[in-house]
Amino acid sequence: MKITDMKLYFMPHRFLLLKVETDAGISGWGEPLVEGRAATLETSVKEWRDYFIGKDPLKIEEHWQTMYRCAFYRGGPVMMSTIAGIDQALWDIKGRYYNAPVYEMLGGSVKDKVKVYRSIHGDTPEEVAADAKKAVEEGYTVIKTSPTDATHYVDTWSGVTKLMEKVGAIRDAIGYDVDMAIDFHGRIHKPMAKVLTRELDQFHPLFIEEPVLPTNKEALREIAKYTSAPIAIGERMYSRWDYKELFEQGYADIIQPDLSHAGGISEARRISAMAEAYDVAVAPHCPLDAIAFSACIQMDAATPNVVLQEQSIEIHDASDTNPRINFLKNKEVFDFKNGFVQIPSGPGLGVEVDEDLVIEQDKNRHNWKNPIWKTYDGTPIEW
Repeated sequence: MKITDMKLYFMPHRFLLLKVETDAGISGWGEPLVEGRAATLETSVKEWRDYFIGKDPLKIEEHWQTMYRCAFYRGGPVMMSTIAGIDQALWDIKGRYYNAPVYEMLGGSVKDKVKVYRSIHGDTPEEVAADAKKAVEEGYTVIKTSPTDATHYVDTWSGVTKLMEKVGAIRDAIGYDVDMAIDFHGRIHKPMAKVLTRELDQFHPLFIEEPVLPTNKEALREIAKYTSAPIAIGERMYSRWDYKELFEQGYADIIQPDLSHAGGISEARRISAMAEAYDVAVAPHCPLDAIAFSACIQMDAATPNVVLQEQSIEIHDASDTNPRINFLKNKEVFDFKNGFVQIPSGPGLGVEVDEDLVIEQDKNRHNWKNPIWKTYDGTPIEW
């Protein structure tokens, strides 16, 4: 069996899908993406096309090591997301070739189901509380909120008060039988992170995510003194080498590798195994499309220290359609029950793609970019 082609498709509202074809009639799908840089990733994947044409798709590790080591420059979001999408597609092909789900090839499932959460949204306390209630009605037992606005290195107490009002409204709406995680999204710098984590501790968050950027991870040890909640980080870390110091220094309690950014199933599996050796939990990052989510479930099923899975599959747009799954033939594959997703049993990633619909959606190529935020004095700040 040899690879014959690699095709890329832009999907609404910001996603990118990869199809790897073979001469055996078996194809695999992956999701290589840096949000806001879909055209960059399209080009990056195409740069590997000449290497892959004619290669055996089953030699996943050989191809992974070649992409990582033989390009001289290593790491970073573009390179590792390129590897990630190709890696996912090759695992999909291998599973279909052997007629087995990917998790079986990773050693088999250690779970009956995977606990999932979704993020809630809103600009006011009333709006976030209403969305939190909706999530609970949908069956979630864990939700996550990103209540922070544009925040300066040292900001005002009124800003802190505003954030507390949002989080307090959510806790009042859902009580304490539902867990709430709080995502700082890397928007906060160390001086304010200490203030916010201390004030938020009264709401007993399940975890505090990215209280600072991973480039400032040395601050996590000090920030942890101000909260009883576990510290989570990792969506902007791209390989086991990025995680090495995090583990060695004991900076984090939960890691959040993204299987479309951190080298795919192969590398995220290795990162998770490293985390297990340091008694660290795993909750993969995935506000992405159905292919990326499928890859996550496959790894989650075979990984003992995975405790949670982020997902946005059940979030609908204003027209009450779901672009994240509408290109699947087997939309029922994601079976959500009581805050868990069942583990699919189909071969490969377990999803069947309607390529005709994908081709149609690709005609309206998006150019999504994340918002640009500035603080009260005009300083550019993290979104």
